[in-house]
Amino acid sequence: MTGAAAVTPAAGILAPQEIVEAALSSSVADGCVVVVESTSEANVRWANNTVTTNGVSRTLSWYVVCIVDGAAGTVSASAAAADSAAAVGEVVAAAHQVARAAAQSGRARDAQPLVNPDQHPDQHLDQIGTAGAPPSPGSGFDEPPVITSFDVYADLLPSLGAAFEGARAGDRILYGFARHETTTTHLGSSTGVRLRWVQPTGTLELNAKSADLRRSSWGGLSTPDFRGVTVDDLVASLNRRLEWARRTAELPAGRYDTVLPPTAVADFMINLAWSAAARPAHEGRSALSAPGGGTRVGERLTERALTLAADPSAAGLQCAPFVAAGHSSDEVSVFDNGAPIPRVEIVTEGVISSLLHTRGSAAEYGEPFTPAADNLLLTGGDPALSTDDLVAGVRRGLLLTSQWYLREVDPMTMLLTGLTRDGVFLIENGEITAAVNNFRFNMSPLDVLRHAVTVGATVPALSREWSDWFTMSAMPPMVVEGFNMSSVSPAQ
Repeated sequence: MTGAAAVTPAAGILAPQEIVEAALSSSVADGCVVVVESTSEANVRWANNTVTTNGVSRTLSWYVVCIVDGAAGTVSASAAAADSAAAVGEVVAAAHQVARAAAQSGRARDAQPLVNPDQHPDQHLDQIGTAGAPPSPGSGFDEPPVITSFDVYADLLPSLGAAFEGARAGDRILYGFARHETTTTHLGSSTGVRLRWVQPTGTLELNAKSADLRRSSWGGLSTPDFRGVTVDDLVASLNRRLEWARRTAELPAGRYDTVLPPTAVADFMINLAWSAAARPAHEGRSALSAPGGGTRVGERLTERALTLAADPSAAGLQCAPFVAAGHSSDEVSVFDNGAPIPRVEIVTEGVISSLLHTRGSAAEYGEPFTPAADNLLLTGGDPALSTDDLVAGVRRGLLLTSQWYLREVDPMTMLLTGLTRDGVFLIENGEITAAVNNFRFNMSPLDVLRHAVTVGATVPALSREWSDWFTMSAMPPMVVEGFNMSSVSPAQ
């Protein structure tokens, strides 16, 4: 990975593996899991056509999960609590105390035996690989964390300087940032599981405005390593949208055939995946609950052969292939720490095919264990169609740039509300004819899929709304019939 290197721990701080072993050796609980996350970040920000700040940082955080009589207790800690085995032992003792207190209320509903090494039959547990590379002896549990540096921006920064010059000459202003981080996870358990994963993550966001600040557009991308990444294509796209916005028109609220670019599709699909837990569906408190009981698994959602899946091994979007959880919820369980994550399809060729189960809820309902992963892909569109091709096929409708401030209105329908941002454009007879006012919209991700009339090629996409938490997705552009622009927004 360009710009990344292994690093020894800071002076006085135990290495991640030492934290794991010290914690496990001090535990007297029925079971114990220790997860250490070492993160290195390099970032650069710019405004008014000049770099404003940049920096490199490193952090270490970790947590201990203790199991007592089928109940779990978690305590989180920082590097300050990892300067000695004794300090680590105090954190473990605190987690044990939390678990004992929880046990007074009985076993946790998600309680399961901790994962054993033999539950990883296809992997050597001391050889879990770095994202983007197969497992190898050089990337095992005993290896140190990996750090990033400004070397990752070797291609980006020269292009950024040229973009500033072009913006000044064209009476435009550029704002934005680039961030790259590597997070190395070391996981160990009292059952003998030892796992390591290095996750590189990079995002680039660019906002272009006219000099009078009346016209604005946005673009962004996600990349594991910034190799070959420049701002050239983004700048060209944003400049074109700024030119479109020279002519304006006002439109009322209503339902419009709307072209969603991949970033906007990602906003909706990530929310769908976050709402796809099986337990709420079985309990009748989810949009995926079936009328009269049970779930909607097996129901056709769309006639289009679309598949929504999470897959840790997806090319270019590799993510941790095992569970690392500091808390339990409907979608994740601390008892599943270290469990392998397979490919999970929520929708398969238009049919709701599975929901997200912990091992506890899977056992309770007699269904497969289907853990969540940190990536998401929607496939099944026409690989020959781009966003521009979709625009060309619309007689009258709208093209969005991006969305923001998405919030859930009704969990029983998965209805979301949000605002358009940085450019909404009127399409007439396949051509962009004007920029129009912003809207507030009300739309469910389920209806986005139901009413998709044309779907293009799946490409890597950065969700603008969720980019602080979820960066790895691949989505197609789509035309959604009757997209509900519920009111006009005064936002500029």
